[in-house]
Amino acid sequence: RRGSGRYSWGQHMMRGTGGSMLSTSRIWLDGVREFAAEHRVRKPLPDPAAAAEGAAERMILAAHLATVLAGWEAVEAARCERGAGGSPHDADPAIVITTTAIGIAVVEEHLATGSLPARAVADRAVAVTELEYRLWCIRNPDDGYERHVNLWNWIKTRVPPERHGEFARHPLGPGEAYWLHRTGLAGAGSAARRDCHLWKWNGRHASLLEAFVTERGVSEL
Repeated sequence: RRGSGRYSWGQHMMRGTGGSMLSTSRIWLDGVREFAAEHRVRKPLPDPAAAAEGAAERMILAAHLATVLAGWEAVEAARCERGAGGSPHDADPAIVITTTAIGIAVVEEHLATGSLPARAVADRAVAVTELEYRLWCIRNPDDGYERHVNLWNWIKTRVPPERHGEFARHPLGPGEAYWLHRTGLAGAGSAARRDCHLWKWNGRHASLLEAFVTERGVSEL
C-alpha cells in the first residue's frame, strides 16, 4: 500500500539536503538507500557466482556501466528537453541503478574509482536490486520520473530451455548456455531505451553472439 512500510516519503521530509539536487529528490534518494539497507538485513543478497562466471559477469556489466556514465551529460540534456514543457522534474536527478548482487559490487567499485564520470554522479547514484526498487516505488512512487532516472544493467544467466528456440540461429554446443544482458534507461526523455544483448557462456568465458536482440513474449514491465 502506498505510504505504508517503515520508510515512506513523509518520514524523510524534514531531513537536511545537500548537493545540487532538489531537496525532494535528495530525500527520495536517501530513502532508497535506507530502504535497501534495511531490506538486505531481512533478505541478504545472494552469494556470488563461481569465480569464472562471476568475473565474466563483472566484465560485461562494468563495461556497459562505464560507457553509459561516460555519456551521462547527453542523458541529462535529453531529460532537460523532456521537462522543457513545464512538467516538474529535477534537472539533476537521483540515479537508481537496478542490477544483481554482482552488479551492485560493480557499481560501488566504479563509483569509488575517482574517475571524472564517477565523480560527477557518485553522490546521487545508488545501486539496488529490481525487487528493492519496486518495493520502494510502491511505497514512494515517482511514476513520472520527476526525481530520478532508472538505469538497469543486469544479466539473466539462466535462460530456460523453452526459450532457446528464439535464439536457434546461434546454436549452443555441449556445456554452453545463453546469457541475456538487459540494459536500459527510463526517465531520460529521448535518451530512454530498452535493449537486450545475447551472449554465450561456455563455462570458461563469455562471448557476444548478437547485440540488440528482440525477446519474444517478454513484457515491457
